[in-house]
Amino acid sequence: MAKRIVGVDIGNDAIRAVEVLDPAGTRPTIERFHEVPLPEGAARSGDVLEVHTVSASLKRLWSEGGFKSKSVALGMGNQRVLARDLTVPRMPLARIRESLPFQVQEMLPVPVADALLDFYPVSEAEGENGPVINGLLVAAIKDAVMANVNAVELAGLAPVEVDLIPFALTRVHVRGEHSQGTTALIDIGATTTNVVIATNGIPQFVRIIPAGGDDITTALVQRLDMAHDIAEQVKRRLGIITAGAAPEHRPAIEVIYESTGQLLNGLRNTLNYYMSSREQPVTRIVITGGGAQLRGFVHALGDMTQIPTQLADPASDPRMTVAMGLAMGSAA
Repeated sequence: MAKRIVGVDIGNDAIRAVEVLDPAGTRPTIERFHEVPLPEGAARSGDVLEVHTVSASLKRLWSEGGFKSKSVALGMGNQRVLARDLTVPRMPLARIRESLPFQVQEMLPVPVADALLDFYPVSEAEGENGPVINGLLVAAIKDAVMANVNAVELAGLAPVEVDLIPFALTRVHVRGEHSQGTTALIDIGATTTNVVIATNGIPQFVRIIPAGGDDITTALVQRLDMAHDIAEQVKRRLGIITAGAAPEHRPAIEVIYESTGQLLNGLRNTLNYYMSSREQPVTRIVITGGGAQLRGFVHALGDMTQIPTQLADPASDPRMTVAMGLAMGSAA
């Protein structure tokens, strides 16, 4: 019997869920999608802050959305999660995971006891002392993960997987004919930007940057004394395109340009670091997320990096991508 999994994406202002039938099959099928609003302050950057509020919203989501499965795949992808290169002696994956607490303390910002650890194998090689496995250490703050898990369980659901959101995005946007070569997938959210670099569809490198589209809105509010909703409208209308801008718009454009420039520089430095450490060129950049819609951003990043840059496939619904990728990965 085909399995059903529901990927759940907990955002700042909404919870979105996608039910996928046969996620491990050659043609996983999206059966249903639904979202419900989330009260302000209940969650931020994917972290559940008010467990009972989020649990109640999940119950409403299941009731309104008509989801048939209670098996849930959750995602983590903010500044409380890190992914770093790690090379270990070749051994079964279960043994690698058991050994992580004894190997990675120096790489963590918190004690090992306060973190949940995982290892994502990428490739095998021959090291100085024998065969090794190159991969990614994934570490998350335990309390943050457990708050999300608790909210799901209180809603009467069964969490079967907690996955890295950059991996989920890769499954959606870097697959099939779009997986060839080395692609940098950049997801610009409200408060977090995820960068995942994949070669032939396999993630090689992940960075989670604590910056996003809300930083631009906040800069407009603070420096030009705008109301938040007005600042959001101005940001979306003007972007960073200066040609032909009316004189009265120039103060806002300058603020947007300066704030966006910090993110652009951070992304360029991240890509340069990857290419210098791997000696492997990135052949294209794909941008997704709400922040990707900022006018002029795609062109500016392409100019700055001199790498072909494009928006993600417009046929994919950006509201669904994280939840869909999480569901697809639960069967991997």
